[in-house]
Amino acid sequence: MLGTVGFIYGSDTGVTEEITNDLAAKIEAQNIEVIEVCNANVEDFTRFDLLIIGLSTWYDGDLQSDWEDYFDTFKTIDFTEQIVAIFGLGDQLGYDDYFVDGIGMLSEVILENGGTIIGNWPSEDYDFSASKGLKDDSTFYGLALDEDNEPQKTPEKIEKWLVQLQEEYKAMA
Repeated sequence: MLGTVGFIYGSDTGVTEEITNDLAAKIEAQNIEVIEVCNANVEDFTRFDLLIIGLSTWYDGDLQSDWEDYFDTFKTIDFTEQIVAIFGLGDQLGYDDYFVDGIGMLSEVILENGGTIIGNWPSEDYDFSASKGLKDDSTFYGLALDEDNEPQKTPEKIEKWLVQLQEEYKAMA
C-alpha cells in the first residue's frame, strides 16, 4: 500500500476529473487527496509520497486551460526527491500530430526540476503521427488515454497502470 497520494488535475469538460476520481477510488493508499490545479499551491506538488498529475491536451498541442494558467508557476517548482506519475487525455485521430502533448510538456519541467517520473506507458497500441508525450520511440512518459476514439479501452488501461505504479513505487522504496 502506498503512503500519501495526491492527485492534481485540470479538466474543462469533466472527463479528466472523472478519470482522476476513478483512479483515486481504485488506488491503494493510506491517504488520498484530490486537488484541482486551479486551487493548487506550490507546496501541493511536493508534499505527497506520490503525486499523480492529470490533464488533457487541447487543439494543436495546448495545455488544458487551468494548466495553461498555472504553467509559469509550475515551471518554478523544485521537484527534487518527488515521485510523479502523469496521465493525459488526447485525440489520436483528430489531433494525431499533438496526441497527449501535455504529458510531455509537464514531464519536461518535472525532470528538469529534479523529479522522478514513474508509470511510463507503451505507445504501441496507438495510432498517431507525433507526440511531445513520448519519452522515446516506444514509450509515453505516462498513461495515454483517448476518450474520443477508444473509451472502451480506458478501464483496462487504468487497472494495469495502477498495478504498474504500485510496483514501481515499491521498487523505489
